[in-house]
Amino acid sequence: MKKQIILLVTLLLTLSLNAGSGKAKITFDSPRYDFGYIQESKGNVTHAFEFTNSGNAPLIIIDTRSTCGCTASHFTKEPIAPKGKGKIVVNFNPEGRPGTFRKEVKVYTNASKAAVKLIIEGVVVPKKQ
Repeated sequence: MKKQIILLVTLLLTLSLNAGSGKAKITFDSPRYDFGYIQESKGNVTHAFEFTNSGNAPLIIIDTRSTCGCTASHFTKEPIAPKGKGKIVVNFNPEGRPGTFRKEVKVYTNASKAAVKLIIEGVVVPKKQ
């Protein structure tokens, strides 16, 4: 009887440890977007980066950070289940920034300690004076 109890406890501990061993994984359809030529006079442009949780545990977006104040991002706040989808919307303000641009948005998740980089790029056509 004692051996059976020990065996049962060991089995339950093993199962509970294995249940928590899943890992989330963020996979973007494309981590780069080219706006092409955009008119400074037309204001902000936006792109939604879509992703899938290709892991086997819930994915949580912890934070996003951009390399410039001209770039803002908004992201899915709820945990994304395995095989679930979400998006990160990146907004770029071309005002006062004529010429070529390339901006990064770093995405921090529970899937990895390293950030995933999203890149937006294009050319701002200046306002006519």
